[in-house]
Amino acid sequence: MKVLLAGATGALGRQLVPKLLAAGHEVAGMTRSESRRQAVLDLGATPVVADALDAGQVERAVAETEPEAILHELTALTGSLGKRNIDRSFVETNRLRTEGTDNLLAASRAAGVRRFLAQSFAGWPFARTGGPVKSEDDPLDPDPVPSMRQTHAAIRHLEQAVTGADWTEGIVLRYGGFYGPGTSLGLDGGEHLELIRKRRLPVVGDGGGLWSFIHVEDAADATVAALERGRRGIYNVVDDNPKPVREWLPEVAEVLGAKPPRRVPLWLGRLAAGEAAGVMMTEARGASNAKAKRELGWQPRYPSIRDGLAAARAA
Repeated sequence: MKVLLAGATGALGRQLVPKLLAAGHEVAGMTRSESRRQAVLDLGATPVVADALDAGQVERAVAETEPEAILHELTALTGSLGKRNIDRSFVETNRLRTEGTDNLLAASRAAGVRRFLAQSFAGWPFARTGGPVKSEDDPLDPDPVPSMRQTHAAIRHLEQAVTGADWTEGIVLRYGGFYGPGTSLGLDGGEHLELIRKRRLPVVGDGGGLWSFIHVEDAADATVAALERGRRGIYNVVDDNPKPVREWLPEVAEVLGAKPPRRVPLWLGRLAAGEAAGVMMTEARGASNAKAKRELGWQPRYPSIRDGLAAARAA
């Protein structure tokens, strides 16, 4: 299948291109920067330089590559993410989720692209009521805290636009929090692992918020499976063990050989890091991967973040 991968040089894209090629697909990798053309070539894909926020450039890129499928894996998550105001940290990513998605969908419609996959997120966007582990049918948060509302709105826009596109098979992949090479939770210098090593990422309040993770290699495998076997709709792409912060954070510290994380009361966590951080630490819901396993024939190699990091450390 001829595939246009938007976001070919990101942490997931760098894992995804070789897996797509190994599965027999022809890959064009779209990147915004001319300076990254060689990086796309080094991965084995054909480089296409286009800014996803420029509708004309996107239309030309799609027309020139004539893909049968588009994979929208674009984010702009560079540098530190401030949890005090999630929306401020995600301004550019949210533009890619709204304007970028619309541009790619419009170009795909004009070119007759028959499959369209897009990246979303599983975790704190879910409603903070009901059971701790959510399926694809469970609602997103109807009343997110003010500093997260724009990000929630952008996620909703992407998911509704992609699954509602009646001219293509629109598939949304709600990935868990990425860890592994090139991510903030990677042993190759990930900033959040460094915070854990230095005991600067504490357990806030009761630490009862459930987090779902996924190794970037497992995420890439699931994406190839969704490209080949997925059906219109949403899939949670997460590992087998959503865990509360009070469990996974000490486990990761142990794998790193670091001291256990500090614990701070909820009021102090909110004061220091904002209401959004308090929500993620105490109220976030996890996600179930049962649908992805059942329909895609996919199984994560690493059942939990502890397993994945331990394997990387041993290697």
